Amino acid sequence: MTLDGNAVRSVDRAAALLLALGDSSGEAGVTELARRLGLHKSTASRLLATLQKRGLVEQDEESGKYRLGLVVIRLAERAESTLDLRAIAMPELDRLARATRETTGIGVVTGDLIMTVAQADGPNLVPMGDWTGRGAPLHTVAAGKVLLSAMPERDVVRLVKRGLERYTDRTITALEPLLEELARVRRRGFATAFGEFDPALNAVAAPVHDARGQVIAAVDVWGPTYRVTANRVPELAQAAREAAAAVSVRLGATPS
Repeated sequence: MTLDGNAVRSVDRAAALLLALGDSSGEAGVTELARRLGLHKSTASRLLATLQKRGLVEQDEESGKYRLGLVVIRLAERAESTLDLRAIAMPELDRLARATRETTGIGVVTGDLIMTVAQADGPNLVPMGDWTGRGAPLHTVAAGKVLLSAMPERDVVRLVKRGLERYTDRTITALEPLLEELARVRRRGFATAFGEFDPALNAVAAPVHDARGQVIAAVDVWGPTYRVTANRVPELAQAAREAAAAVSVRLGATPS
């Protein structure tokens, strides 16, 4: 089936309306949408009525304004479930590894562990080993701290009450110091872990967000203590945040 020019134009305008509603804070009226997109009000109204029949938009009975419908939410959830995080992240991890000359990875929460789902090695001669598919306690590594910082405090308290294992003399195992550390992570937008899981390894990590703005993963840069030093934290944190932001956009997050 071949679409004529008018049909293509209508599809494009309908798509533009959906995107405009997505960018609106909650709801938007016909007049506002038409003005924003340069459409006649009657054209916008007709397209919105068609979208409403398909459940793609909903109209508030009192205000008459429109919002995205449940069908869009279901489609977004289905699209999100089919995304391959590893495939999406690998190009950014490769770029990050080349830029920092260190090992990079992306991890997600699995129970009380952070599981590395993808890793890229920097050009240094000393390899760090492949952590893909392996887990580490959330409280001991930078990426784990990022994920902990996005959890409800009650979940963090539950984790601590069960007992946190001390891996080195720098591992945080007490509740108050851990809560203070997580608050610092949220405030700075990145986490560090210096010798907290392995005394010979340091790391910096940043959060990855999904389309709803929730933290679902963390990108990290890590390496031996003699290379990943405190002086490099600003550089590595900025690079990790940029890579994490790029992955987030690929997942549907709004660019910051």
